[in-house]
Amino acid sequence: MTTRTPTLRSRQQGVVLFIALIVLVAMSLAGVALVRSVDTSLGIAGNMAFKQSTIQGSDLGIKEAYAWLATNNTGTILQKTDKGNGYESNQPATAVEDWFDSAKWGAGTKAANGGLPDAAGNTVKYVIHRMCTQADTAYNGKSGAGVDNICALITPTSGGSSGGSMSVGSVQFQGIPSLYYRITTRVDGPRNTVSIVQVSVLFKV
Repeated sequence: MTTRTPTLRSRQQGVVLFIALIVLVAMSLAGVALVRSVDTSLGIAGNMAFKQSTIQGSDLGIKEAYAWLATNNTGTILQKTDKGNGYESNQPATAVEDWFDSAKWGAGTKAANGGLPDAAGNTVKYVIHRMCTQADTAYNGKSGAGVDNICALITPTSGGSSGGSMSVGSVQFQGIPSLYYRITTRVDGPRNTVSIVQVSVLFKV
C-alpha cells in the first residue's frame, strides 16, 4: 500500500481566485469613491455658478432703482415715501437688517423686470432707502413732531471758478448738498440660491 503526499501546487489551488476577488472589491470601492467625488465636485461647481448668476442678476434691480431715483429727483418727490415703487424716505429703524428674511420682501418692495425672471431664472426685488432719520421730511427740515431730520449727505465747497476764493484762510462757499440713497436688491435663483446686494448712490437735492 502506497501513500501520496500532496504537492505544493495542489495545496495552492484557489489562492489566486481569492486574491483576485479582493483586488476586484478594492477596485470597485475605488471606482464608487471616484464617481461620488466627481459628482460632488460638479454639484459644488454648479452651486457656485448659480450663486454668481444671482449676484450678476442684481444689476437689473440696481439699474431700475437708479433710473427711478434719477427720474423723480425733482421738487419734493423724494421727500415722500412711495411704497408702490419700493421707496422709503427714511432709513430702517435698526442698523442691521436681516435681508435674507423673506417676510421683509413683501409690501413696500419693488419687483424688477415686472416680476418676470431673467434668462437665468432669477427673480429680482429691490427697495430704496433715503438715508435720513425722519420720513416725509425735507433733508434740512423737522418732522411733524419737531424732530430734526438728520441725513447722510455730502456738501462740497465751491472752488475759485464758481465764486469761492482760493486764498488761504478765505471763506469757502458751500455747494449743493448731495444725499445718500441705499439700494438693496434680493435675487432668488435656481436651487434656492439667494443673494443680497447693496449699493449707495448720491443725488443732489
